[in-house]
Amino acid sequence: MNPDRRDFLRWTLGAAAFATFPPYAAAQDAGVIQLTAGPSEHTLYPEGAAPSSLWTYNGMSPGPEIRVAKGDRVRVRLTNNLEEPTSVHWHGIRIDNAMDGVAGLTQEPVPPGESFDYDFVVPDAGTFWYHAHNKSWNQVARGLYGPLIVDEAEPAFDRDHDLTLVIDDWRLGNDGALDLASFGSLMDWSHGGRMGNWLTVNGRSLPASKLKAGEAYRLRLICAANARVFELDPARFGAKVLAYDGQPLPEPVTLDYSPFLLGPAQRVDLLVVPQEDFALEEISGNEPFAFASFKVEKGSGGDEAVPRLAANAIPEPDLSNAQTVRLEMTGGAMGGFAEIVYKGRRLQGEDFQSTGQVWAFNGVANLADEPLFRARRGETVVIETVNDTAWVHAMHTHGHHFRIVERSGATADDGRPWRDTFLIGPQQTTKIAFVADNPGKWLLHCHMLEHAAAGMNTWFEVADS
Repeated sequence: MNPDRRDFLRWTLGAAAFATFPPYAAAQDAGVIQLTAGPSEHTLYPEGAAPSSLWTYNGMSPGPEIRVAKGDRVRVRLTNNLEEPTSVHWHGIRIDNAMDGVAGLTQEPVPPGESFDYDFVVPDAGTFWYHAHNKSWNQVARGLYGPLIVDEAEPAFDRDHDLTLVIDDWRLGNDGALDLASFGSLMDWSHGGRMGNWLTVNGRSLPASKLKAGEAYRLRLICAANARVFELDPARFGAKVLAYDGQPLPEPVTLDYSPFLLGPAQRVDLLVVPQEDFALEEISGNEPFAFASFKVEKGSGGDEAVPRLAANAIPEPDLSNAQTVRLEMTGGAMGGFAEIVYKGRRLQGEDFQSTGQVWAFNGVANLADEPLFRARRGETVVIETVNDTAWVHAMHTHGHHFRIVERSGATADDGRPWRDTFLIGPQQTTKIAFVADNPGKWLLHCHMLEHAAAGMNTWFEVADS
Protein backbone atom coordinates (compact mmCIF):
# COMPACT_ATOMS: atom_id res chain seq x y z
CA MET A 1 0.00 0.00 0.00
CA ASN A 2 2.85 2.37 -0.75
CA PRO A 3 1.19 5.74 -1.57
CA ASP A 4 2.18 7.31 -4.87
CA ARG A 5 0.83 9.86 -7.33
CA ARG A 6 -1.52 7.32 -8.91
CA ASP A 7 -3.10 6.88 -5.49
CA PHE A 8 -3.50 10.66 -5.26
CA LEU A 9 -5.32 10.77 -8.58
CA ARG A 10 -7.44 7.70 -7.89
CA TRP A 11 -8.65 9.14 -4.62
CA THR A 12 -9.20 12.55 -6.14
CA LEU A 13 -11.68 10.97 -8.56
CA GLY A 14 -13.36 8.99 -5.82
CA ALA A 15 -15.77 10.11 -3.13
CA ALA A 16 -14.25 12.25 -0.38
CA ALA A 17 -15.50 12.69 3.15
CA PHE A 18 -16.84 16.12 3.98
CA ALA A 19 -14.32 18.16 5.85
CA THR A 20 -14.10 18.74 9.53
CA PHE A 21 -12.27 21.83 10.71
CA PRO A 22 -10.12 21.99 13.84
CA PRO A 23 -12.33 22.35 16.95
CA TYR A 24 -11.84 25.46 19.04
CA ALA A 25 -9.81 25.23 22.22
CA ALA A 26 -12.02 26.06 25.17
CA ALA A 27 -10.53 28.02 28.06
CA GLN A 28 -10.88 26.34 31.46
CA ASP A 29 -9.77 27.00 35.03
CA ALA A 30 -9.97 30.79 35.14
CA GLY A 31 -9.45 31.32 31.42
CA VAL A 32 -6.49 28.95 30.91
CA ILE A 33 -6.43 26.76 27.79
CA GLN A 34 -5.23 23.26 28.52
CA LEU A 35 -2.88 21.87 25.86
CA THR A 36 -1.60 18.35 26.43
CA ALA A 37 1.15 16.90 24.24
CA GLY A 38 1.04 13.11 24.10
CA PRO A 39 0.96 10.00 21.90
CA SER A 40 -2.15 8.92 20.02
CA GLU A 41 -3.04 6.83 17.00
CA HIS A 42 -4.70 8.13 13.84
CA THR A 43 -5.26 6.72 10.37
CA LEU A 44 -3.73 9.02 7.76
CA TYR A 45 -4.24 6.92 4.63
CA PRO A 46 -7.68 5.77 3.41
CA GLU A 47 -9.14 2.32 2.84
CA GLY A 48 -8.12 0.25 5.82
CA ALA A 49 -4.57 1.49 6.30
CA ALA A 50 -2.69 0.76 9.49
CA PRO A 51 -2.99 3.49 12.15
CA SER A 52 -0.09 5.87 12.58
CA SER A 53 1.61 6.51 15.91
CA LEU A 54 1.46 10.29 16.18
CA TRP A 55 2.31 12.86 18.83
CA THR A 56 -0.57 15.26 19.19
CA TYR A 57 -2.08 18.10 21.18
CA ASN A 58 -5.23 17.05 23.06
CA GLY A 59 -5.31 13.82 21.06
CA MET A 60 -5.64 15.45 17.64
CA SER A 61 -3.46 16.69 14.78
CA PRO A 62 -3.71 19.48 14.04
CA GLY A 63 -4.31 20.46 17.63
CA PRO A 64 -7.35 22.51 18.63
CA GLU A 65 -7.75 25.89 17.01
CA ILE A 66 -6.93 28.62 19.49
CA ARG A 67 -9.13 31.53 18.40
CA VAL A 68 -8.93 34.89 20.12
CA ALA A 69 -9.40 38.57 19.28
CA LYS A 70 -6.70 41.16 18.61
CA GLY A 71 -5.37 42.51 21.91
CA ASP A 72 -6.54 39.52 23.94
CA ARG A 73 -4.47 37.95 26.66
CA VAL A 74 -3.80 34.26 25.93
CA ARG A 75 -3.02 31.81 28.72
CA VAL A 76 -2.10 28.24 27.84
CA ARG A 77 -0.92 25.46 30.15
CA LEU A 78 1.22 22.94 28.28
CA THR A 79 1.33 19.51 29.88
CA ASN A 80 3.96 17.14 28.52
CA ASN A 81 2.89 13.50 28.31
CA LEU A 82 5.56 12.68 25.74
CA GLU A 83 8.65 10.53 26.23
CA GLU A 84 10.97 13.51 25.65
CA PRO A 85 11.06 17.23 26.57
CA THR A 86 9.07 19.69 24.49
CA SER A 87 8.02 23.34 24.21
CA VAL A 88 5.54 25.39 22.16
CA HIS A 89 6.44 28.23 19.78
CA TRP A 90 3.70 30.68 18.82
CA HIS A 91 4.70 31.20 15.21
CA GLY A 92 4.33 34.71 13.80
CA ILE A 93 3.11 36.35 17.00
CA ARG A 94 5.17 39.38 17.97
CA ILE A 95 5.30 38.04 21.46
CA ASP A 96 7.11 38.74 24.73
CA ASN A 97 10.49 37.00 24.42
CA ALA A 98 10.08 34.83 27.51
CA MET A 99 6.96 33.27 25.96
CA ASP A 100 8.43 32.53 22.50
CA GLY A 101 8.88 28.85 23.33
CA VAL A 102 12.34 28.17 21.88
CA ALA A 103 13.91 25.42 23.95
CA GLY A 104 17.50 26.27 24.78
CA LEU A 105 17.17 29.99 24.04
CA THR A 106 14.07 31.51 25.65
CA GLN A 107 13.13 28.69 28.02
CA GLU A 108 14.20 25.26 29.16
CA PRO A 109 12.22 22.47 27.48
CA VAL A 110 9.38 21.05 29.56
CA PRO A 111 10.38 17.58 30.85
CA PRO A 112 8.05 14.57 30.53
CA GLY A 113 5.31 14.68 33.16
CA GLU A 114 5.64 18.40 33.82
CA SER A 115 3.82 21.57 32.76
CA PHE A 116 4.60 25.13 31.65
CA ASP A 117 2.31 28.15 31.55
CA TYR A 118 2.42 30.48 28.53
CA ASP A 119 0.91 33.93 29.08
CA PHE A 120 1.01 36.60 26.37
CA VAL A 121 -0.97 39.25 24.52
CA VAL A 122 -1.65 39.00 20.77
CA PRO A 123 -0.95 42.39 19.13
CA ASP A 124 -1.93 41.51 15.56
CA ALA A 125 -5.03 40.09 13.90
CA GLY A 126 -4.19 37.34 11.41
CA THR A 127 -3.45 33.70 10.67
CA PHE A 128 -0.77 32.21 12.91
CA TRP A 129 0.01 28.77 14.29
CA TYR A 130 1.69 26.98 17.16
CA HIS A 131 4.09 24.04 17.04
CA ALA A 132 6.66 22.14 19.07
CA HIS A 133 10.08 23.80 19.24
CA ASN A 134 12.30 21.13 20.75
CA LYS A 135 13.58 18.55 18.27
CA SER A 136 11.09 20.09 15.85
CA TRP A 137 12.26 17.85 12.99
CA ASN A 138 10.79 14.93 14.94
CA GLN A 139 7.96 16.43 16.98
CA VAL A 140 6.34 18.57 14.27
CA ALA A 141 6.60 15.74 11.74
CA ARG A 142 4.72 13.49 14.19
CA GLY A 143 1.83 15.96 14.45
CA LEU A 144 2.59 18.52 17.16
CA TYR A 145 1.10 21.68 15.68
CA GLY A 146 -2.18 23.59 15.50
CA PRO A 147 -3.73 26.85 14.25
CA LEU A 148 -3.76 30.10 16.21
CA ILE A 149 -6.28 32.53 14.69
CA VAL A 150 -6.54 36.12 15.87
CA ASP A 151 -9.75 37.83 14.79
CA GLU A 152 -10.04 41.51 14.05
CA ALA A 153 -11.65 43.58 16.83
CA GLU A 154 -14.77 43.36 14.66
CA PRO A 155 -14.33 40.12 12.66
CA ALA A 156 -14.28 40.70 8.90
CA PHE A 157 -15.91 37.30 8.20
CA ASP A 158 -18.32 35.30 10.31
CA ARG A 159 -17.33 31.82 11.44
CA ASP A 160 -19.23 30.08 8.64
CA HIS A 161 -17.24 32.04 6.05
CA ASP A 162 -13.82 31.89 7.74
CA LEU A 163 -12.17 28.49 7.17
CA THR A 164 -8.81 27.25 8.45
CA LEU A 165 -6.91 24.71 6.30
CA VAL A 166 -3.74 23.23 7.82
CA ILE A 167 -1.82 21.46 5.04
CA ASP A 168 0.78 18.78 5.74
CA ASP A 169 2.59 15.97 3.98
CA TRP A 170 3.42 12.68 5.66
CA ARG A 171 5.91 9.98 4.78
CA LEU A 172 3.98 6.73 4.89
CA GLY A 173 5.28 3.19 4.61
CA ASN A 174 3.88 0.28 2.62
CA ASP A 175 1.17 -0.30 5.24
CA GLY A 176 -0.05 3.31 5.02
CA ALA A 177 1.28 4.19 8.48
CA LEU A 178 3.74 6.95 9.35
CA ASP A 179 7.30 5.80 8.57
CA LEU A 180 8.99 6.16 11.96
CA ALA A 181 12.19 4.35 10.97
CA SER A 182 13.18 7.13 8.56
CA PHE A 183 13.29 9.91 11.14
CA GLY A 184 16.75 11.42 11.55
CA SER A 185 17.98 10.33 8.12
CA LEU A 186 21.18 12.17 7.22
CA MET A 187 20.05 11.98 3.59
CA ASP A 188 17.03 14.14 4.46
CA TRP A 189 19.06 16.46 6.66
CA SER A 190 21.69 17.14 3.97
CA HIS A 191 19.30 17.36 1.02
CA GLY A 192 15.86 18.97 0.75
CA GLY A 193 14.53 17.88 4.14
CA ARG A 194 11.92 15.27 5.05
CA MET A 195 9.43 15.03 2.18
CA GLY A 196 6.19 13.12 2.54
CA ASN A 197 4.27 11.02 0.01
CA TRP A 198 0.73 11.70 1.23
CA LEU A 199 -1.12 14.97 1.89
CA THR A 200 -3.73 15.84 4.49
CA VAL A 201 -5.79 18.93 5.22
CA ASN A 202 -6.73 19.35 8.88
CA GLY A 203 -5.54 15.78 9.36
CA ARG A 204 -7.91 14.39 6.72
CA SER A 205 -7.23 12.85 3.33
CA LEU A 206 -8.82 14.65 0.39
CA PRO A 207 -11.53 16.47 2.35
CA ALA A 208 -14.52 18.12 0.70
CA SER A 209 -16.31 21.20 2.01
CA LYS A 210 -19.65 22.76 1.18
CA LEU A 211 -19.73 26.46 0.26
CA LYS A 212 -22.53 28.72 -0.94
CA ALA A 213 -22.45 30.37 -4.34
CA GLY A 214 -21.87 34.11 -4.48
CA GLU A 215 -20.84 34.44 -0.83
CA ALA A 216 -17.41 35.68 0.23
CA TYR A 217 -15.14 33.27 2.12
CA ARG A 218 -11.72 33.59 3.69
CA LEU A 219 -9.60 30.44 3.32
CA ARG A 220 -6.67 30.51 5.76
CA LEU A 221 -3.95 28.18 4.43
CA ILE A 222 -1.20 27.12 6.85
CA CYS A 223 1.74 25.03 5.64
CA ALA A 224 2.77 22.68 8.47
CA ALA A 225 5.07 20.51 6.34
CA ASN A 226 8.62 19.91 7.54
CA ALA A 227 10.18 20.75 4.18
CA ARG A 228 7.76 20.66 1.25
CA VAL A 229 7.13 23.84 -0.76
CA PHE A 230 3.62 23.59 -2.20
CA GLU A 231 3.04 24.97 -5.68
CA LEU A 232 -0.45 26.48 -6.02
CA ASP A 233 -2.35 28.70 -8.43
CA PRO A 234 -5.19 30.56 -6.68
CA ALA A 235 -6.19 32.19 -9.97
CA ARG A 236 -7.38 28.77 -11.22
CA PHE A 237 -10.48 29.21 -9.05
CA GLY A 238 -10.68 33.01 -9.05
CA ALA A 239 -9.15 33.53 -5.60
CA LYS A 240 -7.45 36.71 -4.48
CA VAL A 241 -4.82 37.11 -1.77
CA LEU A 242 -5.96 38.87 1.40
CA ALA A 243 -2.89 38.41 3.61
CA TYR A 244 0.55 36.82 3.86
CA ASP A 245 1.87 35.32 7.11
CA GLY A 246 -0.99 36.88 9.04
CA GLN A 247 -0.46 40.43 7.78
CA PRO A 248 -3.22 41.85 5.52
CA LEU A 249 -2.65 43.54 2.18
CA PRO A 250 -4.13 47.01 1.56
CA GLU A 251 -6.66 45.35 -0.78
CA PRO A 252 -7.26 41.86 -2.22
CA VAL A 253 -4.78 41.03 -5.00
CA THR A 254 -5.11 38.69 -7.99
CA LEU A 255 -1.77 37.00 -8.59
CA ASP A 256 -0.50 37.51 -12.12
CA TYR A 257 2.05 34.69 -11.93
CA SER A 258 2.08 30.96 -11.34
CA PRO A 259 2.98 28.95 -9.41
CA PHE A 260 2.47 30.60 -6.05
CA LEU A 261 4.86 28.99 -3.56
CA LEU A 262 3.70 28.18 -0.04
CA GLY A 263 6.70 27.01 1.96
CA PRO A 264 7.10 25.50 5.42
CA ALA A 265 5.56 27.73 8.14
CA GLN A 266 4.15 30.22 5.62
CA ARG A 267 0.49 31.21 5.55
CA VAL A 268 -1.75 32.84 2.98
CA ASP A 269 -5.33 34.07 3.35
CA LEU A 270 -7.39 33.72 0.17
CA LEU A 271 -10.62 35.48 -0.72
CA VAL A 272 -13.02 33.23 -2.65
CA VAL A 273 -16.48 34.12 -3.95
CA PRO A 274 -17.38 30.78 -5.56
CA GLN A 275 -19.82 30.25 -8.39
CA GLU A 276 -19.03 26.60 -9.14
CA ASP A 277 -17.24 23.62 -7.64
CA PHE A 278 -13.46 24.02 -7.34
CA ALA A 279 -10.41 22.46 -5.69
CA LEU A 280 -7.12 23.38 -4.10
CA GLU A 281 -4.50 21.84 -6.36
CA GLU A 282 -0.80 21.12 -6.06
CA ILE A 283 0.57 21.79 -9.55
CA SER A 284 4.23 20.77 -9.36
CA GLY A 285 3.67 17.41 -11.07
CA ASN A 286 2.79 16.51 -14.63
CA GLU A 287 -0.87 17.19 -13.88
CA PRO A 288 -2.61 19.05 -11.03
CA PHE A 289 -3.39 17.09 -7.87
CA ALA A 290 -6.59 18.21 -6.12
CA PHE A 291 -5.94 17.73 -2.40
CA ALA A 292 -9.06 19.53 -1.10
CA SER A 293 -12.33 20.05 -2.93
CA PHE A 294 -15.24 22.44 -2.48
CA LYS A 295 -18.81 21.70 -3.51
CA VAL A 296 -20.68 24.92 -4.22
CA GLU A 297 -24.38 24.96 -3.46
CA LYS A 298 -27.05 27.59 -4.01
CA GLY A 299 -26.42 30.68 -1.91
CA SER A 300 -27.39 34.32 -1.70
CA GLY A 301 -25.84 34.94 -5.11
CA GLY A 302 -25.67 38.65 -4.42
CA ASP A 303 -22.78 41.01 -4.97
CA GLU A 304 -21.57 41.13 -1.39
CA ALA A 305 -19.26 43.86 -0.23
CA VAL A 306 -15.88 42.24 0.34
CA PRO A 307 -14.58 43.01 3.83
CA ARG A 308 -11.43 45.10 4.02
CA LEU A 309 -8.78 44.00 6.48
CA ALA A 310 -7.18 46.72 8.59
CA ALA A 311 -3.39 46.80 8.73
CA ASN A 312 -1.62 45.88 11.95
CA ALA A 313 0.61 48.49 13.54
CA ILE A 314 4.10 47.37 12.50
CA PRO A 315 6.79 50.08 12.38
CA GLU A 316 8.23 50.84 8.96
CA PRO A 317 11.98 50.23 8.45
CA ASP A 318 14.20 53.27 7.89
CA LEU A 319 16.53 52.02 5.17
CA SER A 320 18.58 55.21 5.22
CA ASN A 321 19.68 54.56 8.78
CA ALA A 322 19.95 50.78 9.05
CA GLN A 323 22.41 48.25 10.41
CA THR A 324 23.23 45.77 7.63
CA VAL A 325 24.09 42.18 8.49
CA ARG A 326 25.32 39.55 6.03
CA LEU A 327 24.24 35.94 6.46
CA GLU A 328 26.01 33.39 4.24
CA MET A 329 24.36 29.97 3.94
CA THR A 330 26.70 27.09 3.09
CA GLY A 331 26.87 23.31 3.24
CA GLY A 332 24.51 20.51 2.36
CA ALA A 333 24.72 17.94 -0.39
CA MET A 334 26.00 19.12 -3.76
CA GLY A 335 27.09 22.37 -2.16
CA GLY A 336 30.82 21.81 -2.41
CA PHE A 337 33.14 21.77 0.56
CA ALA A 338 32.07 24.05 3.39
CA GLU A 339 34.13 24.71 6.49
CA ILE A 340 31.83 24.31 9.49
CA VAL A 341 32.53 25.14 13.11
CA TYR A 342 30.28 23.42 15.65
CA LYS A 343 30.54 24.04 19.41
CA GLY A 344 33.81 25.86 18.84
CA ARG A 345 35.48 23.07 16.85
CA ARG A 346 36.02 22.78 13.10
CA LEU A 347 34.38 19.62 11.77
CA GLN A 348 36.24 17.23 9.53
CA GLY A 349 36.03 13.66 8.28
CA GLU A 350 33.43 11.58 10.09
CA ASP A 351 32.43 14.52 12.32
CA PHE A 352 29.69 15.49 9.88
CA GLN A 353 27.98 12.13 10.19
CA SER A 354 28.47 11.77 13.96
CA THR A 355 27.16 15.27 14.74
CA GLY A 356 24.64 15.58 11.92
CA GLN A 357 25.84 19.13 11.34
CA VAL A 358 26.09 19.70 7.58
CA TRP A 359 24.89 23.31 7.15
CA ALA A 360 26.28 26.59 8.43
CA PHE A 361 25.47 30.28 8.78
CA ASN A 362 28.65 32.33 8.34
CA GLY A 363 30.62 29.11 8.85
CA VAL A 364 28.97 28.21 12.19
CA ALA A 365 26.51 25.35 12.71
CA ASN A 366 23.66 25.84 15.16
CA LEU A 367 23.56 28.36 17.98
CA ALA A 368 26.85 30.16 18.46
CA ASP A 369 27.81 31.64 21.82
CA GLU A 370 27.62 35.14 20.34
CA PRO A 371 24.59 36.47 18.46
CA LEU A 372 24.62 37.07 14.72
CA PHE A 373 24.10 40.74 15.62
CA ARG A 374 22.93 43.02 18.39
CA ALA A 375 20.53 45.89 17.78
CA ARG A 376 19.31 48.87 19.71
CA ARG A 377 15.59 48.86 20.40
CA GLY A 378 13.95 50.75 17.52
CA GLU A 379 16.92 50.31 15.16
CA THR A 380 16.28 49.23 11.57
CA VAL A 381 18.12 46.05 10.59
CA VAL A 382 18.75 44.81 7.05
CA ILE A 383 19.73 41.15 6.76
CA GLU A 384 21.37 40.22 3.47
CA THR A 385 20.98 36.46 3.10
CA VAL A 386 23.22 34.75 0.53
CA ASN A 387 22.21 31.19 -0.34
CA ASP A 388 25.43 29.53 -1.49
CA THR A 389 23.85 26.06 -1.45
CA ALA A 390 22.08 23.81 -3.94
CA TRP A 391 18.75 23.88 -2.09
CA VAL A 392 15.81 26.15 -1.36
CA HIS A 393 15.39 27.36 2.23
CA ALA A 394 12.56 28.91 4.23
CA MET A 395 14.01 31.54 6.56
CA HIS A 396 12.01 32.51 9.65
CA THR A 397 12.62 35.48 11.95
CA HIS A 398 11.20 35.16 15.46
CA GLY A 399 9.50 38.06 17.21
CA HIS A 400 9.36 40.35 14.17
CA HIS A 401 7.78 40.77 10.74
CA PHE A 402 9.90 42.13 7.90
CA ARG A 403 9.65 43.45 4.38
CA ILE A 404 11.61 41.89 1.51
CA VAL A 405 13.38 44.86 -0.07
CA GLU A 406 15.66 43.20 -2.62
CA ARG A 407 16.01 39.87 -4.42
CA SER A 408 19.27 39.08 -6.24
CA GLY A 409 20.08 42.73 -6.81
CA ALA A 410 16.58 43.75 -7.98
CA THR A 411 14.19 45.79 -5.89
CA ALA A 412 11.26 43.67 -4.76
CA ASP A 413 8.28 44.39 -7.03
CA ASP A 414 5.46 42.60 -5.20
CA GLY A 415 4.40 45.52 -3.01
CA ARG A 416 6.77 44.37 -0.27
CA PRO A 417 4.17 42.75 2.00
CA TRP A 418 5.03 41.97 5.60
CA ARG A 419 6.28 38.42 6.10
CA ASP A 420 7.79 36.34 8.93
CA THR A 421 9.14 33.56 6.67
CA PHE A 422 10.67 33.92 3.21
CA LEU A 423 11.83 31.45 0.59
CA ILE A 424 15.28 31.78 -0.94
CA GLY A 425 16.41 29.65 -3.87
CA PRO A 426 19.85 28.24 -4.66
CA GLN A 427 22.48 30.89 -5.39
CA GLN A 428 20.01 33.70 -4.60
CA THR A 429 20.55 36.74 -2.40
CA THR A 430 17.63 38.30 -0.52
CA LYS A 431 17.54 41.40 1.67
CA ILE A 432 14.92 41.81 4.37
CA ALA A 433 14.36 44.85 6.60
CA PHE A 434 12.59 45.29 9.93
CA VAL A 435 12.60 47.49 13.01
CA ALA A 436 14.11 45.64 15.96
CA ASP A 437 11.48 46.79 18.43
CA ASN A 438 10.97 43.61 20.45
CA PRO A 439 13.58 43.15 23.22
CA GLY A 440 15.19 39.77 23.86
CA LYS A 441 17.09 36.92 22.26
CA TRP A 442 15.42 35.87 19.01
CA LEU A 443 15.95 32.86 16.80
CA LEU A 444 16.66 33.15 13.07
CA HIS A 445 16.59 29.82 11.27
CA CYS A 446 15.62 27.77 8.25
CA HIS A 447 12.13 26.31 8.67
CA MET A 448 13.04 23.25 6.65
CA LEU A 449 13.20 21.59 10.04
CA GLU A 450 15.89 19.07 9.13
CA HIS A 451 18.07 21.94 7.88
CA ALA A 452 17.64 23.72 11.21
CA ALA A 453 18.55 20.58 13.13
CA ALA A 454 21.61 20.11 10.91
CA GLY A 455 23.03 23.57 11.52
CA MET A 456 20.81 26.35 10.12
CA ASN A 457 20.10 28.08 13.44
CA THR A 458 21.39 31.40 14.69
CA TRP A 459 20.12 34.17 16.96
CA PHE A 460 20.13 37.92 17.43
CA GLU A 461 19.62 40.16 20.43
CA VAL A 462 17.56 43.32 20.76
CA ALA A 463 18.49 45.58 23.66
CA ASP A 464 15.83 46.38 26.23
CA SER A 465 16.44 50.11 26.01
